[in-house]
Amino acid sequence: MPRAKRGFKARRRRNRVLRFAQGFVAGRRRMWRRAVEAVHRAWMHAYRGRKNKKRDMRRLWIVRINAAVRPLGLSYSRLVAGLGKAGIEIDRRALAELAVVDPAGFAKVVAAAKAA
Repeated sequence: MPRAKRGFKARRRRNRVLRFAQGFVAGRRRMWRRAVEAVHRAWMHAYRGRKNKKRDMRRLWIVRINAAVRPLGLSYSRLVAGLGKAGIEIDRRALAELAVVDPAGFAKVVAAAKAA
């Protein structure tokens, strides 16, 4: 009786991993063991990257807000404190977008934060 070699299921599992390894260089795309290693590492970096992207975007928004509010005579931290006192609930993403797209509207928000 011939030995069982797992056949279809194992091949399907291997092919799935090798499909994920498409675009990798050299043996990392062709050799099963190297491909598994490379794919798992790529997934690890992708997972971490999804978390870092959120941090990076928030930092970018803060930099943009700070750059837009300085010519209006305020710093970022004072603006955020003033918005809190004025009861204006606007997130940093919307504030940064407002600063880029509608400077006049942003100036009104800054004026309201200054007054508080």
